[in-house]
Amino acid sequence: MSDQSEEPRRYTAAQLEDFITRAFVAVGMGQGDAGKIAALMADADLNGSDGHGIFRLPPYIKRIGEGGLNLKPNIRIERERSGMALVDGDNAQGHLVMSFCAETAIEKAKETGVAWVGAHHSNHAGPANLYAKMPLAHNMIGLYVAVGNANHLPPWGGTDMLLSTNPIAAAIPAMDEPPVVLDMATTVAAYGKVKMAAQKGEQMPVGWMVDKEGNPLTDPNKSSDGFLLPIGGPKGSGLSLIFGLLAGTLNGAAFGPDVVDFNADYKTVTNTGQFIIAIDVAAFMDVEAFKRNVDVMVRLIKASPTMPGFDEVLLPGETSRRKREDYTANGIPMGQGLYDALAKLASEIGIEMLD
Repeated sequence: MSDQSEEPRRYTAAQLEDFITRAFVAVGMGQGDAGKIAALMADADLNGSDGHGIFRLPPYIKRIGEGGLNLKPNIRIERERSGMALVDGDNAQGHLVMSFCAETAIEKAKETGVAWVGAHHSNHAGPANLYAKMPLAHNMIGLYVAVGNANHLPPWGGTDMLLSTNPIAAAIPAMDEPPVVLDMATTVAAYGKVKMAAQKGEQMPVGWMVDKEGNPLTDPNKSSDGFLLPIGGPKGSGLSLIFGLLAGTLNGAAFGPDVVDFNADYKTVTNTGQFIIAIDVAAFMDVEAFKRNVDVMVRLIKASPTMPGFDEVLLPGETSRRKREDYTANGIPMGQGLYDALAKLASEIGIEMLD
């Protein structure tokens, strides 16, 4: 049964951020790191990425408790040239590693025009759009790719779980219109959505997963009996492979059979790989002219006549932006299943639960 029969509780981003910070501090993380991760997790929830926000707090805390995460990391540049860097995340929480990588890419792009920064020995870092959007404040385009933290996808036509959701995000600035922000997995659904469906007592739509005989799988509690489906069939499988080679293999990070399923193993170092590219628009053309051209394209797309069954044409990131406006005004919704999981966590680590 779904927990959506009653109106969900709603919390401000500040309330979630405070709770997350207190939780991390309670298990030994420094206040500064805890606050930085909490701000990013709460921002994920505010943006509607509810499978990557506070929902992930219990497994993060469990990983810390079982020794699978370094609470005192030395995140550092291991290799670099003018337009690139390779970062050793030292098994830190992924939010810290990727914030460091994004900041490094932005600073390098100011000098070189384009900068690529990859990471190894990182961890799960939340939704991809968090980092792709960071260059926007500097009139830059952001591109982010990660290796998923569990293999739920076989190569097209195969059965061995060698690939993952391997997401990509891109953020492109505009002038008067909102930025265009794409955030997508290479599978029809991210595995976080499967886990959320299980927590809510909901069934999955047909088309998310199939069992090992190729039949539709709709019970999220039986997800281990099947695998996710790639977007576009062999095209999605191919993208997952390429992104894994770039974010994993090129960075000296885990890919293929070396990927650790962080949903089941909380002790083993995941060696997660990610990369971010920052592109300074000014290196290519006048920034204002570019942003106004983006505005023109956005308005043309929004003005496109719709096909039957569609009320409007939506741009990448538009649904998330609308959720952010709603959640900012009315609070971030929290279902009973998630509330119960957080209450249990609060009791276990000795902190006060959300009101």
